[in-house]
Amino acid sequence: MQPRTTTQQGESPPRSVFLLAFDLRKERPTDRRRLGCLLRAAALAELMTSGSLADESGKARAVTAPAAPGRLQAAVWEQIAGSPPRSWGSWIRKDHAQAYRLVRDELEAARLVRVERRRVLLFPVERVTPRKPYLSRRLAEHVARAVHGGRPLSRLSPDIRLLAALAAAAHLKTVLPGREWRRRQHRVEQLSAPIEPITTALRKTLQADASAGGGG
Repeated sequence: MQPRTTTQQGESPPRSVFLLAFDLRKERPTDRRRLGCLLRAAALAELMTSGSLADESGKARAVTAPAAPGRLQAAVWEQIAGSPPRSWGSWIRKDHAQAYRLVRDELEAARLVRVERRRVLLFPVERVTPRKPYLSRRLAEHVARAVHGGRPLSRLSPDIRLLAALAAAAHLKTVLPGREWRRRQHRVEQLSAPIEPITTALRKTLQADASAGGGG
């Protein structure tokens, strides 16, 4: 069995995505709206791969309640279980700002990020920086290797495969430059197969935001 690389520090997919999204040169995470949508997609992907959610004609269907979910995963599950069937894209966009806050707060409590809060001209401003940058660097290295295709899919950690699929859908620049993601399209499709409805919806959501000028 392959080691669960991203969970060696007790990280769930949303928490790993947040760490992966840090620009270590600028010491800050990527654009909040994009990251919020990416975190929602990570929670959906975790619920789907664990059997709590299923795809039904392009819509998310609740199957069984997750065991010991994180705060974001629990919130997403309750929303889906208590609502009529809706597209994956709608669940990715919903409450993305809350998703950012929930995961940020979990990481702050775990002392994996530092959150500095202050006011500038009466407006609240915060700065989020990683306490252990090597975790973000290590995740990016693992995901980049998975995308470059040096190891067969069957030999990849399920966590790293999931992270790679999500990072590819978002063209996460903290892992690879945009042109490199495009060059690896065939590999990306292979990595994304288990959660394809989610990665497709995430990619379309972020592309629509970028076209509207809201993608950062």
